[in-house]
Amino acid sequence: MSIFGKIKDAIFGDKDEKATAPKSTPANRPATQAPRPTAQNAPPAKPQARPVVDVENHLDAMPGADRLNWRTSIVDLMKLLGIDSDYESRKALAQEMGRNDYSGSAEDNVWLHRRVMSEVAANGGKVPADMRD
Repeated sequence: MSIFGKIKDAIFGDKDEKATAPKSTPANRPATQAPRPTAQNAPPAKPQARPVVDVENHLDAMPGADRLNWRTSIVDLMKLLGIDSDYESRKALAQEMGRNDYSGSAEDNVWLHRRVMSEVAANGGKVPADMRD
């Protein structure tokens, strides 16, 4: 999984988490009862709109947010989300964001943080304008 994918999952929740009811069929179902829908005869599922996540409030509510400068630091943001924040991880994230000349400088890290927050906003997060590109 991509590093940005991990960031999205940590903020929005894993999109693959699905609540499924246990499948049970009564052994003595009356013959007149209509069969239950199956994958072959069920109507197509309607796409569910993902609710907008207020990213600032969500991240502020996470344990440790009060001790990290996640609003401006890509390293602290990644730490808060439980993602490895070492140079190699940040370099790989920068490449995902379209930058191949990442050196780990303060300017690069500021750019990376703002770029990540812009992508989070583009994927349905409510992110304050001062945190985006």
